[in-house]
Amino acid sequence: MSEDVPSSLRPPVSLALAKGGESVPAEGALPGGCMYEPKWDGFRLAIVAGADGVSLWSRQGRDLSRYFPELLEAAATQVPPGCVLDGEAVIWTGDRLDFDALQRRLVTSKGTLPAAAQEHPASFAAFDLLAVAGHDIRSTPLSERRKLLEQLAADWEPPLNLSPVTRDRAEALRWFEELHHAGLEGLVVKGAAQPYQGAVRQWIKVKRREVVDVVCGAVIGPINRPQYVVAGLPVDGRLRIVGRSVPLSAKASRELALYIRSPDGEHPWPAVITETMLNRFSKDKGPVALTLVEPIVVEISADTAWTGNSFRHAVRYLRPRPELATEDVQLPSR
Repeated sequence: MSEDVPSSLRPPVSLALAKGGESVPAEGALPGGCMYEPKWDGFRLAIVAGADGVSLWSRQGRDLSRYFPELLEAAATQVPPGCVLDGEAVIWTGDRLDFDALQRRLVTSKGTLPAAAQEHPASFAAFDLLAVAGHDIRSTPLSERRKLLEQLAADWEPPLNLSPVTRDRAEALRWFEELHHAGLEGLVVKGAAQPYQGAVRQWIKVKRREVVDVVCGAVIGPINRPQYVVAGLPVDGRLRIVGRSVPLSAKASRELALYIRSPDGEHPWPAVITETMLNRFSKDKGPVALTLVEPIVVEISADTAWTGNSFRHAVRYLRPRPELATEDVQLPSR
């Protein structure tokens, strides 16, 4: 009789989370010493291999099995029943991760999924093992779970892959500096002695950020006390909204207010937009009132999650750049 997943890990699976950090922690900063891993730009995915078959589950508890037939098939043949894996589903286009292609899977019809999987195949990067041979091992330290995961993955073939890990901070810093060219977002840092705690922000994620010039075409809040910057960039020959900042500090708000003013003439943006124009992942579909301003260049700090037409995460306002011309602002390089 084949093994089944333990009842404590029946899907949907509660996955461990990470909190943001500003710098890469020292090697001894977490219990048992730090284990450094790449932060993949993909969909968090739990592979649940039960006695009655394999299923794929998102961090939000959604069954994604039908959207990734190639991962489902690979897991069914390479992951023995009674195992639960934590990892990331990703799609590569050339030598770079392609989050947009991954997102399109979720709106692909059942009839066209086989063609989509063939044209842009998904891969799975496994970084943790929650159950093996029907036993819940979440209370086992990460270092031991990693050894079991490496044994399990020894004979895997793509699209199943073992996510790399290092205890060497110098090597992790090289990853941090070099791998962003392939679309990786940064690092996730975990304690070797830590058990696995679902729904707890027990890990640290450090995202690589880059300084970028954008056009501030509007703010949210009064013009003399702006609360957020609404960022714009030239996309397809037009100044388009590409995201917004995190809330401005009181000092940043006062500084920016000195440089912005009401528009001189017709403005390229409407005065009211939907929340999804600022954040396409937002569940809030309500209207957002903009305070339109005469476009001005500002400097921001953004993580590497640029989709080609928007920032996926809120940016950080740094300073105004009134000496720069808005027409000279360009799209970030990918």
